Amino acid sequence: MSKNLTARVCLLGLVLTVLFTLGPSGSPVLAAETKALVGGTLIDGYGSHPLRNSVVLIEGERITAVGQVDTLPVPEGAEVISTEGMTVLPGLWDMHVHLMINGHSDYAHWDKTYPEQFESVIMPASARQLLLAGVTSARDLGAPLEASIAVRDAINRGDIPGPTLYVSGPFIQKTPYPGTELFRWGVNGAEDARAKVRNLAEAGVDVIKLIDQDEMTLEELVAVVDEAHAQQLTVVGHAHRPEEIRLGLAAGVDCFEHTGLATAPEYPAEVLELIRERAAKMNIGPLFWTPTIEGLWNYEYVRDNPEMLDDPSWKEGLPAEIVDDIRVSIEYPERLPYFQITPDRKPTLARKFRQLQEAGVKLLIGTDSGIPMKFHSQSTWNELDIWVRELGVHPMEAIRSATYWPAVLMGVEDEVGTIAEGKFADIIAVRGDVLRYINLLQDVDLVIKHGVRYK
Repeated sequence: MSKNLTARVCLLGLVLTVLFTLGPSGSPVLAAETKALVGGTLIDGYGSHPLRNSVVLIEGERITAVGQVDTLPVPEGAEVISTEGMTVLPGLWDMHVHLMINGHSDYAHWDKTYPEQFESVIMPASARQLLLAGVTSARDLGAPLEASIAVRDAINRGDIPGPTLYVSGPFIQKTPYPGTELFRWGVNGAEDARAKVRNLAEAGVDVIKLIDQDEMTLEELVAVVDEAHAQQLTVVGHAHRPEEIRLGLAAGVDCFEHTGLATAPEYPAEVLELIRERAAKMNIGPLFWTPTIEGLWNYEYVRDNPEMLDDPSWKEGLPAEIVDDIRVSIEYPERLPYFQITPDRKPTLARKFRQLQEAGVKLLIGTDSGIPMKFHSQSTWNELDIWVRELGVHPMEAIRSATYWPAVLMGVEDEVGTIAEGKFADIIAVRGDVLRYINLLQDVDLVIKHGVRYK
């Protein structure tokens, strides 16, 4: 073989053993097909003791081996990524995000001004911000159908960076609010309810989202849930009012959203008993709940200490004119109508959170990310921080609520949610001990999704 031909063969071999990743600047960089994360303290998501001096081997998209430095050799030629001094853990899930909004305070203005840019600009920017914050999987609950599917599929193809998305498309409710028909579908009778769910299922959504289900008839609500389950789709429903919870439980909703009941000090006893009864029926699986605490809990702090609103991370991927529009809309946090009742609601949150814990529901990390002043680059770590620092949740339990349990609800626990052989390599790492200082997650050092390093 000639020297030139040998050189060409070697070059071809090199090309075949590398893949493109996205560096911190957003530019593609080359990395070896086999990666080895070496030296960090591993939290695998199963809840057991952390593994010191860990080694995680990745081949392509998947994890091939997990062990320790003394017992698991690193293959020759692998790209070695030092995780010494770091906590290594599964990529986070955020179970309640809104990619179509980015912290703007005036929904009516936003919904009227930006729909043409949802798919091409706004939702991709939101997805990128989530991924760089360490969120490798997310549930997007409420957006125009075509845009939701298109952005999810573009991420899956590798066309744009973002977490693996599980999308609902439009909300299902009795009557859409004026001006929201693009992303809210009304139902009129049980047959119409079934038809709307079938339309969403045929379009390829991953989950059905209910809102204001207490305005529906029980027949309509049961039709939505039954048809969704027939299509192998989970159903989430709002839990702002007692009747939303009662009807949702009666119909078989899989997961409730928010810690509602406005300024009521706690869940009524009869509602709590229904929750407890459903949570005890483990033969049909856990009852899941995404309380979305952070947006309410932190409002007064952000109002009085608005420096975080200047963090450049939330501007990532957004054009200057949209950034300026958002900035102007939140210039006076104390004036925002969205939060005027929040100071009265906040004192009720801890009690309701503990009631749900004691009732046996599985609580999930989700943020309502995208609501006024709540940005995709910040909300998830803030939710974890409030759970641990303010509500007394053990850090390991909080992490499992952002890794293992979301994967169980979405039926993908064999693929993601934990760090184990054969699963997708969705892994993050942060310098320091996350089990002692959960707020270290505000600055994730390493983000790998499906074997591709993005940060």
